[in-house]
Amino acid sequence: MDEAVYWYAVAAVLLFLKMFAISAYQGYHRIGKRTFKTPEDAAFVGRQAATEELPQVQRAARAWLNDLENIPIFLALGVAYVWVGASPGAAPWLFLVFTGARYLHTVFYLAGIQPWRTVAYGVGVICLFAMCVHIVMALP
Repeated sequence: MDEAVYWYAVAAVLLFLKMFAISAYQGYHRIGKRTFKTPEDAAFVGRQAATEELPQVQRAARAWLNDLENIPIFLALGVAYVWVGASPGAAPWLFLVFTGARYLHTVFYLAGIQPWRTVAYGVGVICLFAMCVHIVMALP
């Protein structure tokens, strides 16, 4: 198996697990506090629907939305990276640093830690731009 394909697959799985963890985090807080905004969910546990989401759920939702702005771009660029045969030696670094940056971004977002959240975001964006450069350089 091509090295870039291998590391792309690893990064894709790790990013899925990270996003799934955000969903589990939201569920943990909703179930643990038996607080649901959706009427049928609240009724299921014998409660009235909350007027707004718990702060932890709101913060996790914002982290999730940030992932939705960045991870699909990574996945698309990763496919292009592999298709054009861009630098296989740079692939593990770019793919895993991006993935690590997204993990850190989520941890810092959930904990409300600045400026490290922005630093983690910036590192991920730099990886995306570096992937673009490698893709363009690999084109005939």
